[in-house]
Amino acid sequence: MLKSFSVSSLIILFFVVFETAILSNLMVLPAVPDLLLIVTLFVSVHNGRLFGVSSGFLSGLFLDFLSASPFGLNCLLRTIIGYVAGLFNKTLNMGGIFLPILIGFLATLLKVLLVGMISFVFVDSVVSYTLFSKEFLFEIAANSLLTPLVFKFLNLFSGVILLNPEKVS
Repeated sequence: MLKSFSVSSLIILFFVVFETAILSNLMVLPAVPDLLLIVTLFVSVHNGRLFGVSSGFLSGLFLDFLSASPFGLNCLLRTIIGYVAGLFNKTLNMGGIFLPILIGFLATLLKVLLVGMISFVFVDSVVSYTLFSKEFLFEIAANSLLTPLVFKFLNLFSGVILLNPEKVS
C-alpha cells in the first residue's frame, strides 16, 4: 500500500510540474487541460475512495502551492472528486474508450459545478467558469479526449500503482 501511494505521489508530482510549467505556458491553448484531475480519476476508480481522497488532496495541495488560486481550493475540489470517483472502485470497465471519455467529461463538469458553488459563497476570491465560453468548452473537450490516453499511459504502471491489479489472461 505504501509503495502504491509513493509511486502515485511521484506520478502526481510529475503531472503537476508538467501541467504548471509546460502546459500553462503554451499560448496556443485557450485553457490548460487538467491532467491532475485525470490522474486522480485513474487512481480513485482503480484503488477506491481512500486512495481517491488521498491522491485528490495531494494533487490539490501541489497545485495550490504552484497556482494563484486561494489556498485549499484545489485540495477541496480534488478531494471531493477523488471520493466520488472512488465510489466506482472496480465496478466500471475502464479498458475501452467511451467510458473514460464519459468519466473525464463528468469529472470536469463536477469540478465546474463545485467551483461555481464555492464562488457563490466567496465572490471576491474565487473566479468561476463562464459556461459556454471557449475556455470552458476547450477544457471539457480536452479533459474528455485526453482521459483515455492518460489512462492507457498510467496502465503501464499498473503493477506499482494499483493495489490489487487484476491480471487478464
